[in-house]
Order: sequence, then C-alpha cells, then structure tokens
Amino acid sequence: MANEEFSKALEVSREIGLTVTGRKSGREISVPVWFVREGGKLYLVPVNGSDSDWYKNVLNTPMIRLAAGGAQLSATATPITDPARVGEILDMFRAKYGAQDVEAYYPKQDVAVEVPLA
Repeated sequence: MANEEFSKALEVSREIGLTVTGRKSGREISVPVWFVREGGKLYLVPVNGSDSDWYKNVLNTPMIRLAAGGAQLSATATPITDPARVGEILDMFRAKYGAQDVEAYYPKQDVAVEVPLA
C-alpha cells in the first residue's frame, strides 16, 4: 500500500527527498534529488558523482529512505559504476530534465544509484 502511494506521488514530483545515514556522524541526512523511473526501479545521479557525500554514505550504508508528496519508501540502494549503464541513466535524465540543465548541474557523471520500488 505504501509503495502504491509512493508510486503515485512520483508521477507528479520533479524531485524527491533522499535520506541517508552519515558515514561519519551516523545521523540521518536528507537532501532533495532528481530521479528517473524505469519500470519498477528509480535511478538517482549524485550531483558531484562519486565525490558526492550522499553517494559515499550509500556505499557505507545502502539502506535509504525516499519521500515524495507525503509518501515514503525505505529501500536498499545499489551503486552503478558501469560507464555504459550510467550513460543510459544520464540519457533518461536529459530526456526528463533537459540536456542543458543536466550538464549544468551534474559536472561529474561517473556513477548512479538504483533503487527498487517493490
């Protein structure tokens, strides 16, 4: 039921809230992120690629929480480092958000994260 509510919220959201566990502090840290959906999975791209703090936190503790439109989803994030797959995900980002904005906001494009919706 919660997954259905979250999926519906995604349809009208341009960005979602991502909550990770700090690898040094152990505290929850929330940041807004862009996303794309493909089938039953969400893909996130860290703004500063593999240098992004939230990405490093996911490597340490893959359990994350996402929030959209009042709905939440807890899931295990899987890092993606294969350049071809990262490129495909970035192409989906360009189609959704515009190539110019993706290039402007994502200077380092070396990793992505996959999050199952079910």
